[in-house]
Amino acid sequence: MGFNIGNVKLDGDLVLGPMAGVTDLPFRILCKEFGADLIYTEMVSAKGIMYNNRNTVSLLKTDEVERPVSLQLFGSDPDILGRMAEKIEDLNFDIIDVNMGCPVPKIVNNHEGSALMDDPKLIGRIVDSLVKHTKKPVTIKIRKCFREDNLNAVEIAKIAQDNGASAIAVHPRSRMQFYSGKADWSVIKAVKEAVSIPVIGNGDVISAKDYIDMKEYTGCDAVMIARGAKGNPWIFRSIKNYLKTGVIEDKPPIEEVAALVRRHAKMMIDFKGEDMAMREMRKHLAWYTAGYKGSSKLRGRINEIATYEDIDRLLTEYVQSYHN
Repeated sequence: MGFNIGNVKLDGDLVLGPMAGVTDLPFRILCKEFGADLIYTEMVSAKGIMYNNRNTVSLLKTDEVERPVSLQLFGSDPDILGRMAEKIEDLNFDIIDVNMGCPVPKIVNNHEGSALMDDPKLIGRIVDSLVKHTKKPVTIKIRKCFREDNLNAVEIAKIAQDNGASAIAVHPRSRMQFYSGKADWSVIKAVKEAVSIPVIGNGDVISAKDYIDMKEYTGCDAVMIARGAKGNPWIFRSIKNYLKTGVIEDKPPIEEVAALVRRHAKMMIDFKGEDMAMREMRKHLAWYTAGYKGSSKLRGRINEIATYEDIDRLLTEYVQSYHN
């Protein structure tokens, strides 16, 4: 189950993937407690580090309890990426990853994220620069391709390996797909067969069965769960328990969900202040309660949340009505 990324030893093969606006420090800690073996941060701008951007500084915060942590950078200038990796070398994280998969237009239009896949030589220079500027393992996260007529994930994986990358994560959708359609796991399999460094598979894993199917089909070293963890940090515990017992867990009882939402909200307040925390908890509450009885009616009231007392009262009423 365990494996190494460079000099970083992982006890298992379940990975929390990076999601902008989701995988902040409080959510990462919860996922770690439920069994994630490797945690990715939200993506952090290399230029933001260079200019000491206030929002960027908060994104760099990690906690000892969540380690090992992979800090994900984005950018396109090999020199800036290398120098910023050196600048943050002493921070409390274990791996540096470069985002080469983000499909969002404002990132792509800056020739960052998935746009890098259209320039394999630049990817080689980026990895080489990072490897030369940090003692920490360097990894990349890619997509199937940028353009549908240029499926080059395998080519890029080989270039990354040749330039010193310690692992590669593959989300096998094209940039044009964004997050729609079906993930093409055959791309993960092809990358795994082409390189000797660890390969982390990502895409459409929302259950223990998906985890097993991906591992068996692709041979990947680890499985990354991103959207499948939204409102469901229990997924990591569920998969590990299934591997031990063969029993598929039911969804947590609504009382357990409510208790975790309250704890999550308090952690968010401690980290971001009540105003921002409650704005962000609105989406989390919608994800946590999705699929539960009466959740659609609850969603109509979620945007009213402005204080911890609001969320506490709403949860109390929801749980009481749930069993009536």
